[in-house]
Amino acid sequence: MDASGEVNEAVTQGREGDGTIGDLEVMVTAAEAYPAFERAFLSAEREISGSFRLFDLTTKLHSEEARELGDTWFDLMIATLNRGVAIRIVVTDFDPIAAPELHQLAWQTKRQMVAVQELANDDAKLEFTIALHDAKAGLVPKMVFFPFVRQKMRELNTTWMDMNGDERARFRSETPRLRRICYEDGNGSLCFPVQLVDLYPATHHQKMAVFDRRLLYIGGLDLNDRRYDNRRHRRAPERTWHDVQVMATGSVVEAAQKHLDTFLDTVAAKASPPPAAPGFLRTLSRRRHRASFRVSPKTVLREIEQRHLEAVRQSTQFIYLETQFIRHQKLARALARQARKCPDLKLFLVLPAAPEDVAFDSNRGLDARFGEDQQIKCLTRLKQAFGEDRLLVSAPVQPRREESDERDVLEDSPLIYVHSKVSIFDSFGAIVSSANLNGRSLRWDTESGLWFDRPDHIELVRRRVMGNWLPPTGAGDEFLDPSTAFDHWKRLVDENTELPPEKRRGFLVQYDSDAARDIALPVPGMPEEIV
Repeated sequence: MDASGEVNEAVTQGREGDGTIGDLEVMVTAAEAYPAFERAFLSAEREISGSFRLFDLTTKLHSEEARELGDTWFDLMIATLNRGVAIRIVVTDFDPIAAPELHQLAWQTKRQMVAVQELANDDAKLEFTIALHDAKAGLVPKMVFFPFVRQKMRELNTTWMDMNGDERARFRSETPRLRRICYEDGNGSLCFPVQLVDLYPATHHQKMAVFDRRLLYIGGLDLNDRRYDNRRHRRAPERTWHDVQVMATGSVVEAAQKHLDTFLDTVAAKASPPPAAPGFLRTLSRRRHRASFRVSPKTVLREIEQRHLEAVRQSTQFIYLETQFIRHQKLARALARQARKCPDLKLFLVLPAAPEDVAFDSNRGLDARFGEDQQIKCLTRLKQAFGEDRLLVSAPVQPRREESDERDVLEDSPLIYVHSKVSIFDSFGAIVSSANLNGRSLRWDTESGLWFDRPDHIELVRRRVMGNWLPPTGAGDEFLDPSTAFDHWKRLVDENTELPPEKRRGFLVQYDSDAARDIALPVPGMPEEIV
């Protein structure tokens, strides 16, 4: 396996093919993950199967080996197919009203794949699927949400009116689900008949691929240029992207392959999911039938949630959670109970300073405000249970000064956007997955991840993930040892928060919950999983 750093090699040396998870490589940021992903394509001999939220073939290539073939993933895909490798990729589709931009991106990928098929050899084996999650909201929620849906339609028309003729033609061709529910009137406006429309609350959010049924690529990272960043994060805040992906071998790869082969049928209620497999975790849901009053799909599997809850109940010393969101009230309650039960338990959270759309698009819509409300409720519960001396909530920023009236700056520094999903429990377990710590990821969306219980794997995850935030010098194992880590991190984060940006050590400062509280809005009756 390719190693993104010496620590990967050192920890897994001599343990190849051992147990459920054999070799393990932990990759921090796309600067490490994308070259490894490219090399996995280059090394594949028979078949590749994957499922992603976003998969853009205009993404630049980064490994030297892949760049010998061309500049983008178009070139890599064609070259791989022409070697006789069969490729199957599933990309999620999106609700065309709630997420028209993402719906368009999915169908842009469809266009790209058609072009690949045309340019590859005649015998190329490419199977591409755009999969809309089968779950639909019931009749009553559609009526309740009707005013919000009409507002989204008005916003969509505003965007449409700003487009020129070519942009409109392209938009219409790349949003087929919109074409079914709207038309252009004589004045050039985008018109939506006054009628209820189907609402699709769930998506396939996983990011994973299996190569020759022997190598698994999995975590929180999709494929596009927006997500490319390195561990220095020296760029405009809206271009930063911190994520974690892993490569693994072992019997867990077979479980991942079975999941890829069956998850669409499971979601469509055509088949039962494969049995649980050690080390491999899933979230799966399907459409409810005769559920006129329900927004939510029916949860089929919630293995990622269950593993988190079980691990929390077993933790007595130190929990580390790095996540895009912490909004799941059940998890917050479990953490609070364990805090009261175990007075020595400490919790360290790493979050983005603000959600992506709030930080970079100044979104103050109902979805953003309700999401912040759910997170503030979780953090308030945790603060009450742990107290300030056992809870550390932090956010990464760049070590340089910048001014802004928006939430893309924290403590006078541009933020580093956190998209990773990593949980570490004492010294007995760790999770890397595609799932955020919100109800949507843990109950509704299709998600996948790995559970690590081998000591060297847990140590590797801890060193690569937690160690990423440390200064290059002057910070030793005391920041990684579960018995000492919390106090050292709290001191470092507190000091960084007080220091000017250029004097800070590492990346982390205190998370500003007041900024989130300023826009937070409870919405009675709204299921927490919606955000």
